[in-house]
Amino acid sequence: MPTVTFDHATLRAIQSRFDVEHDPWLWEQQLSNIGCVVEECDSNEIEIEIFPDRADLLSPETMAHAARAFLHGKGAETDLKTIDGDVTMVVDSSLENVRPVILGAVVRGVDNGSTPEENDAFIQALMDHQEKLHFSIGRRRRRASIGVHDLSTLAPPFKVITVPESYSFIPLAMTERMSIREILESHPKGVDYANLLEGFTEFPVIIDAADRVLSFPPIINGDHTTVTESTTDFFIDVTGWDARACEASLLLVCLAFAARGGIVETIELTDCHGQKQRTPNGKARRVSLPKRLLEEILGREFTKLEIKIAIDRMGGRFIEMKTVTDGPRHVERMSDAAIGEQEYIIEMPRWRADLLHPVDLVEEVATGIGYEDLGKALSGQSKAGIPLPTSHLNRRIRESLQANGLQQVTSLTLSNEDDQFAKIRYQAATEVTGLHNPITVDHTILRQSITPSLLNLLAANRHHELPQRVYELGTVVRDHHNADRVGWACAEVGTGFTAAKGMAEALLRDLGAFSREIEVGYEPLTESDGGPYLNGRGAKVMVAGEWIGCCGEIDPAVSELFGLKVPIHCGEFDVDALGRLIPDPIL
Repeated sequence: MPTVTFDHATLRAIQSRFDVEHDPWLWEQQLSNIGCVVEECDSNEIEIEIFPDRADLLSPETMAHAARAFLHGKGAETDLKTIDGDVTMVVDSSLENVRPVILGAVVRGVDNGSTPEENDAFIQALMDHQEKLHFSIGRRRRRASIGVHDLSTLAPPFKVITVPESYSFIPLAMTERMSIREILESHPKGVDYANLLEGFTEFPVIIDAADRVLSFPPIINGDHTTVTESTTDFFIDVTGWDARACEASLLLVCLAFAARGGIVETIELTDCHGQKQRTPNGKARRVSLPKRLLEEILGREFTKLEIKIAIDRMGGRFIEMKTVTDGPRHVERMSDAAIGEQEYIIEMPRWRADLLHPVDLVEEVATGIGYEDLGKALSGQSKAGIPLPTSHLNRRIRESLQANGLQQVTSLTLSNEDDQFAKIRYQAATEVTGLHNPITVDHTILRQSITPSLLNLLAANRHHELPQRVYELGTVVRDHHNADRVGWACAEVGTGFTAAKGMAEALLRDLGAFSREIEVGYEPLTESDGGPYLNGRGAKVMVAGEWIGCCGEIDPAVSELFGLKVPIHCGEFDVDALGRLIPDPIL
């Protein structure tokens, strides 16, 4: 979880703008209720750990905005106040497949401090806020990236275009022009985020009327737009692939500036589809919360006054409770309200990107009221888990193998080509699913067979005494789809094919193959079938004429490749085939 450190002097100054008094003790006692953990609070600073979903608490200004309503009862401000400005930005149609979501705003008259120390603290806090937004809702700049510029150095109107990798400009913290390719290969930020533009032949840049580059998103700004100690007017751009994340990022930066006295101006944006809009949109988002959903989850009824107070504390605004007059007459989903049912209409700030579902509003109400004040009634919502169709079959397989003296183990689905194919002499039966960026040579693919995992486990425990008898009921990946398989491996003296066949028949018997007079047979493995079994000591297991797996005695040459020098018998079956071919004798 991200951690932020605020000094009390800054918070006190910001809180005074909201006409409230900063109370460190109150913050320390109650901030945990809105998604924070106060790690440390002394006379100078307060260090707070923020839950990842609460991106609106990542700066002193936005934290103070939330605390104003929650801690001090000053009434929520759900809208970001804006005025229409005359700045325009046009997005070229080529951005549709490069970086389609682009927003912008202008903020003027920001109080950045009255001393050099305060100026430095302001710039540092601004950069920290940007990076925390990049990390949280921006998902390391993939969903959203933010650029903040000194407006006095720019010449509107702005354009967003795509350029080839040979295009050059002077990036931030550099003194000479660099091409797009050079930035991606040698600039520190380019190296960090080049993967976001991998495979592109055209790259996005934002330029002003003098054809100077403001930004090369999501990598780096132009050097001439750098925010300095004297900057009070700002241009903000946000670009990305996720409209909700981009909008929330823009609004939170504007909200932080507004808390320092800035006036937020909208710009006229023409997007890559030619549609014109005013951005940012500071109006609150109106949402509905079914009364039935709230009461079923929290276990009691609530008055409209309780809902109003709770939502107000959480920074929203209660509009009304109304009866649904259109929609379905009967609903199956908890989040829907049928005709005739009641629902609450609520406005929440548009920058609250964490509110995705009516259940999130239930949490807001519970937090606003206080979990300790909800009463002792249990939730009226009972949702008993329903077993998956495969769970009963899996239980019967486990019971059978455990009754035969095997111990269940669980190993990684990750494996490598050598273990899965070369060592056990199998050819890839289907297309192999590989890892794009493996961190070790032992984990380069997703396994297609369980047997190598069991042999590796026996090898890791070869210093323990025999016998060792293990099995795994786990997942393999074939043709890029998950499948269930069960395998066993027994390292013990005197073992052989007879023991392997006996284990296979015991499992099939317990599953009901013989009680249903299902044809069970064994066919010798041929050289073309491959496999880890000793020649003439391995067999295909056939159920109702279908090959469901193999069993047999491991070839000592294979055992030695895994570092084993003891007799081993093993087997592996397709669980889906077992369930399909052998009906449950009880059902």
